[in-house]
Amino acid sequence: MTLHIETFNLGPLQTNAYLLTGPVEGKAVIIDPGMNPGPLLKRIADLEIEAILLTHAHFDHMGGVEEIRKLKGCPVYLHSIESDWLTNPKLNGSLMWPQVSAPLSTEPAEFDLEDGLELQLVGHTFKVYHTPGHSPGSVSFRSGNDLFSGDVLFRLGVGRTDLPGGRERDLVDSIQNTLYTFPDEVVVYPGHGPRTTIGYEKQRNPYVSASR
Repeated sequence: MTLHIETFNLGPLQTNAYLLTGPVEGKAVIIDPGMNPGPLLKRIADLEIEAILLTHAHFDHMGGVEEIRKLKGCPVYLHSIESDWLTNPKLNGSLMWPQVSAPLSTEPAEFDLEDGLELQLVGHTFKVYHTPGHSPGSVSFRSGNDLFSGDVLFRLGVGRTDLPGGRERDLVDSIQNTLYTFPDEVVVYPGHGPRTTIGYEKQRNPYVSASR
């Protein structure tokens, strides 16, 4: 049963929002609905959204949460460390770039994510990996050979660590000790930019080596 993945580049920071569908017709999951979600809203008009999964709660990844949640009545999942970030524009960063975003706040997430949690959605299993560094509550979701890494690992890049709660050592540990332990053929769907694979990054990523 193949997981079908559609990508939407949303908002001024071109955040990747992912719409996931499986064998159950008419049902979908959204990962990181960013700002200005119009194209995504149009696409999901006739779909039941089982869940919104957040890799982390920075404003460019959660800008579309409230609009979609109210429209579809779906729950939001977020790591408990960042449970206050959705409601607080200072924590989610939207106060830091007034030229990019108005202050953003939403209702809290309905469910907490924790490392090792397995979610059964759209006929697939999604395992949660706590991968801090870009933000303290950053998580990655893996379903089979598909990995959604948020702003932890990019194609030939890594997430920034100079935002509140970021820490370079944690980011390197998350990549080396968690993401790089996955098979080389695992496809990485990052929060920004093109997809890549674990094997490609282990060989070529200039910021984090594969050695542990």
